[in-house]
Amino acid sequence: MPRIEAVATVVPPHVVNQEESKALARHFFQDAFPDIDRLLGVFAQSQIRKRHFCMPLDWFSQDQTFTVKNRLYVEHAEELARKASLLCLEKAGLTPDSIDCLMFVSSTGIATPSLDSRLVNGLGLRPDITRVPLWGLGCAGGAMGLSRACEYARAYPQRRILLVSVELCGLTFIRQDMSKSNLVATCLFGDGAAAVLVEGDAVERKSSSPPLHFCASRTTTWPDTLDVMGWEVTEPGLKVVFSRDIPTLIRQSMRENVEHFLDPHETSLHDLNHYIFHPGGAKVLTAYQQSLGLSPEATRLSEEVLHDFGNMSSPTVLFVLEKSMERRWNAGEKGLVAALGPGFSSELLLLEAR
Repeated sequence: MPRIEAVATVVPPHVVNQEESKALARHFFQDAFPDIDRLLGVFAQSQIRKRHFCMPLDWFSQDQTFTVKNRLYVEHAEELARKASLLCLEKAGLTPDSIDCLMFVSSTGIATPSLDSRLVNGLGLRPDITRVPLWGLGCAGGAMGLSRACEYARAYPQRRILLVSVELCGLTFIRQDMSKSNLVATCLFGDGAAAVLVEGDAVERKSSSPPLHFCASRTTTWPDTLDVMGWEVTEPGLKVVFSRDIPTLIRQSMRENVEHFLDPHETSLHDLNHYIFHPGGAKVLTAYQQSLGLSPEATRLSEEVLHDFGNMSSPTVLFVLEKSMERRWNAGEKGLVAALGPGFSSELLLLEAR
C-alpha cells in the first residue's frame, strides 16, 4: 500500500487578527448594509483568532486589478510552495532529486507555464520528473491531490511523489464586491501552503515509526449543485461563490456518503480513531459532528487549525493531517480524511497506521 511519510506546512509573514479584519470589514461594507452590526457577528462566531496573508493589511484597502493580483500570486505562491517542499523533504531526510512525480494543487491564481514547472527549477528537481498540475478543486483540492498521489504510488510502487498545495485566498479579495459572500470571505479565508511526501511500497523506508498507509479513497459529486461553491470570473478577478446551505448539505448527505465509502473495506465509523476534516468553517465542523455522531473532541485538531489559520482552501486539510501525524498513530489505528469543494464534491480517504 502507498504510504504518507512526511507533511510540512508554511504560512506567509503578515498576520491579521479577527478584530483587525472585523474593523476593516466594517469600513468596507457599512454603506452597503444598514444592518452591518448584525452581519459582523460572523467574526465572533467564526472561532478564528488570526490568519496569515502574503500582503499587509493596508493592501486590501485599495482596488487591485486582476493583472496585479495574479502577478503577486505567481510570485508568492511559488515561494511558499518552495519553502513547504524543502521542509517536507528535510523531514523525510531526502533531497529533491529523489522525487519522481510532482503534483501541484491550487485554485487562487493562474500560471502558464504552471507553477509546478517553476518548482522544477526552484527546487532542483530532476528534468525527467512527472508533473501533474491540478486546478479548480478549491477547498477539496488538498484531499483530492492526496488521493491522486496515493493512487499514482499504487500504480508505480517504486516511485516517490511530492504533493504541493498552495492557496493565496487573500489575493482574490475584490474591494468593489459588496456581496454578503465577500463579507463572509473577509472573515474566513487565509493564505498557506503544504507539501506531502507519498511513497510506493517498493521504496525503501528511512524511518522506523509506523507510517500512514493509504487504504482507499472516494470522490462524490452531487448532481445539480454547481452553484454551491466556486469562482465567478469577473473583470477585477475571481469572485467568491459559496452557499449558506453547505452545512445543511453536510447534515443531509455526509453520513450516507461516509458509510458507503467505508462498508466495502469492512470498516465503520466506530472503527475510526482519527478524523482529519477540512475546517471549512465553524458551522461546517458542527455539521460534520451532527451528521456523523461525533463529539467536539473528534474534530479538535481541525478546530485548532481553523483557530490559528482560518480556511486556506486546499492546503487546510493537510495542516490538520500534519497535526494528526505529530501525535503518533498506534499501529492498526484508522483515520478518515474529508474535504468538500466545488462541484459540489466531497473527497474521502481511509488511512491506517502499519
